[in-house]
Amino acid sequence: MSEAPLDFVIVGAGFSGLAMAIRARQAGFDRLVVLEKAAGVGGTWRENTYPGAACDVPSQLYSLSFAPKSDWSRLFAPQPEIQSYLEGLVAAHGLAPLLRLETRVERAVFDAAAGLWRVETDRGDVCARVLVGAMGALHHPALPRLPGLDSFAGTAFHSAAWDHACDLRGKRVGVIGTGASAVQFVPEIVDQVAHLTQFQRSAPWILPRGDRPVGGGRRRLMRLAPLRRLYRASLFWRREAAALLGFTRVSTITALAEAGARRHLAASIADPDLRERLTPDYRLGCKRVLLSDDYYPALARPHASLVTAPIRAVLPHGVVTADGTEHPLDVLIFATGFSPGGSLLRTEVIGRDGLSLLQAWKGGADAFHGVSVAGFPNFFLLLGPNTGLGHNSVLLMVEAQVAHVLDALERLRDHPGGVLEVRPEAQARFRAEVDARMEGSIWTEGGCGSWYLDRSGRNRTLWPGTVSDYVRGTERMRAEDYSLFDPHRSADIGQRPSAASAPG
Repeated sequence: MSEAPLDFVIVGAGFSGLAMAIRARQAGFDRLVVLEKAAGVGGTWRENTYPGAACDVPSQLYSLSFAPKSDWSRLFAPQPEIQSYLEGLVAAHGLAPLLRLETRVERAVFDAAAGLWRVETDRGDVCARVLVGAMGALHHPALPRLPGLDSFAGTAFHSAAWDHACDLRGKRVGVIGTGASAVQFVPEIVDQVAHLTQFQRSAPWILPRGDRPVGGGRRRLMRLAPLRRLYRASLFWRREAAALLGFTRVSTITALAEAGARRHLAASIADPDLRERLTPDYRLGCKRVLLSDDYYPALARPHASLVTAPIRAVLPHGVVTADGTEHPLDVLIFATGFSPGGSLLRTEVIGRDGLSLLQAWKGGADAFHGVSVAGFPNFFLLLGPNTGLGHNSVLLMVEAQVAHVLDALERLRDHPGGVLEVRPEAQARFRAEVDARMEGSIWTEGGCGSWYLDRSGRNRTLWPGTVSDYVRGTERMRAEDYSLFDPHRSADIGQRPSAASAPG
């Protein structure tokens, strides 16, 4: 290696990677780099530029607590403003020299003899004591496997790779998928197109969004730190209350929320047949709950139609459904979400004793607090397994994870030759706790299937509790949950685990 080993390397320059870099520098860790495969920072907010793209968490809560922004233009920030905020973080915190853009990680191997991670990229190798994976899970578009898709003669693209060169005016446009992106872009394009056909496999639960511009007076108030913190806390606790009162379980709260969603649907859709087809047949919360004020009215337009029959095949000039109906189309847009494994399982990560992350996770993705994996010393994840949220801002989870990693870095700084690894029993205990919380949850008892669940039916995506619970258990690293050993002297500072005992 031509370069001296770094303290640590961060892979990914989205929200979590930038938060890690900022907090690390504030804690006195300067010998680090951030590797990013794209030409700029931002992660999902750089890539998702479809019309109407915006956050579904209020802006003041969907921002880092240590990097507040007082002048959000709307209650729910649009994509360009969030991307600008992230680029502003780089400028405000002097991160540019740490960024290695257009650098794709191909392989990362832990060198046990040296106690270092050797990271191979398409632009040269990097050697570091600690590896932090901040690649995120939701940025590899998932495309449906439809017979004849390659034969489509029109323009086809995924919402996450929006074709801005495609002029939709006067076109017959088909949208496949009814998730979070569809409910945002369908209202934006419906009045441009000649006809919009929405193909729906299952109806989503949709609650009013209540988005609105933030006036100048409120923006001035948000410049006052005490008021801004108070407002942010009120947003946080209102969402925590949803989880505390039963968001994760079928309960009276579930029924009340469903009643509110049905009222929203009834107020938006006059046609009883269309209203029935837009009514979900599972409990609210089983799948992602969506927020929109204009999706239902968009589907009520005279030149819009909702198709609930399954798609049989794609034809050169449209789609044919299982009932034999042909739907002529000029453009096909996929709003079919993402492959949950993200980049992590697409990158070869080799831990101690030759154990690959793919092997460690052959039975399902698993990590202690979603952060550490047994068999992978000095390796930490941000937004790892079971750290997603359905009720609050996921950035709160990121900040707790960053604090956990910083605790680990402090301990390693106190032991220059040491290597930290989560104990298999600690990881197994955390998995058992998560599984116990998941029993009887809305995600397993709500009557639906979703991408939250793996092939075995286990939810390895979401955190089954409150953010407060997670933060209390995660932000401080407990020494008893980790082993600390010195690979240079083959001496244990603590008890060293065996790779064979790592949970699968």
